[in-house]
Amino acid sequence: MANAVKAQGAGAKGNIVAIVAMFFLFAMISFVTNLAAPLGTIWKNNYDWSGMLGNMMNFLAYLFMGIPAGNLLVKIGYKKTALYAMVVGLVGLLLQYLSGIVGTETGLFAVAGQTVTLNFVIYLLGAFICGFCVCMLNTVVNPMLNMLGGGGNTGNQLVQTGGAFNSLAGTLTPLFVGMLIGQVTDTTSISDISPLLFIAMGVFVVAFIIISAVAIPEPHLSKGDKSVAKAKSKYSPWSFRHTVLGVIGIFFYVGLEVGIPGVLIFYLSDSVASGITENATAVAGGVAAIYWLLMLVGRLISSVISGKVSSRIQLIVASTAAIFLICLAIFLPDDIRVSMPAYSSADGFTMAQVPAKALFLVLCGLCTSVMWGGIFNLAVEGLGKYTAQASGIFMMMVVGGGVMPLIQNAIANSVGYLASYWLVVAMLAYLLYYGCVGCKNVNTDIPVDEDELPDARNL
Repeated sequence: MANAVKAQGAGAKGNIVAIVAMFFLFAMISFVTNLAAPLGTIWKNNYDWSGMLGNMMNFLAYLFMGIPAGNLLVKIGYKKTALYAMVVGLVGLLLQYLSGIVGTETGLFAVAGQTVTLNFVIYLLGAFICGFCVCMLNTVVNPMLNMLGGGGNTGNQLVQTGGAFNSLAGTLTPLFVGMLIGQVTDTTSISDISPLLFIAMGVFVVAFIIISAVAIPEPHLSKGDKSVAKAKSKYSPWSFRHTVLGVIGIFFYVGLEVGIPGVLIFYLSDSVASGITENATAVAGGVAAIYWLLMLVGRLISSVISGKVSSRIQLIVASTAAIFLICLAIFLPDDIRVSMPAYSSADGFTMAQVPAKALFLVLCGLCTSVMWGGIFNLAVEGLGKYTAQASGIFMMMVVGGGVMPLIQNAIANSVGYLASYWLVVAMLAYLLYYGCVGCKNVNTDIPVDEDELPDARNL
């Protein structure tokens, strides 16, 4: 009896350590993802067309890894998938660091009249590999935290706490990059932010050691995957109209969530366009950090009101408010300016004069914070046994965070930064349509009971 109690106590302590490690991994997902846009200010100084290309490579990995990552969970479990993800992330960060010191003079080919050097290709490869990492971690941390919490309310609380760490890292990443870069010049390179990359690699190493030493429950592995029936089903998530429309909604949502602060950073970093003449990149990073901070605030508010306010209502209100804020930013005169917090290595935290347009774009963080959960919940409503398959499809559609910002950046280069936000307005209009009309399940005649499981090969 005493040994049993002792074992339970050791298990509880192990769970606490694992939970803390998952929190750090939750933060690393956001760090690796949000590193791409501020780093784009460095490459944009060398290649006009490259601002969002690293971000594109990061999210493109989701298209290839979404479903395989889910299959890894089934075959090798949460723990091993997380360990593999950390190794992959370490390699990706190392390549991004090497891009600042290797191949800087080696020209490979020309794009738009500019010679592409080897170090830029190395950076893109590192961003792509990091995308594999965050995709794998995204499939691990949510269900693992829920399991470690024992499911139910406690499991949900752990997931919400992990989400808070995620938003916090999203807030700090552009701020730290801006602090280290200051003002982008012809000599600015990735090596200028090497301390941040070393810290990130260190976190991955520590988390790897901790997770390796902690026992993680893997209840699905004990079943040997025999719970999945071999009989085929003629239906799939694609058979549900509201799910198909929701998949498109997720694609657009991730695109606008990343595109709003991403192009904002480029806009504020451009001294000619923004009128910011000192430490423009640092100011841009500080302002963009507020966007992610407001996403954290919005998620906390949503967690409180979601018991009484439906996902549909939250999505409708958030989409409408975001359209209004972005239209204000587009039409507001350039000479109207406001004070917003910024940071520079020389002056520390200060209040910088920025275009008022930036304020309205930053406030969109409150709106985008509730959209992912709202779209996902509405899109899987009534799917039953097809929910797992739908989750893999949604993970693939995170690639929208690379595709749409890249298109927006191309529009910004052609017709101007603020004009590019009309693309965001169009995507928000679609989400508004989805919340009002498209989310209704019109395929209630399709059987979704567990006694008719889909073919295991389709999972």
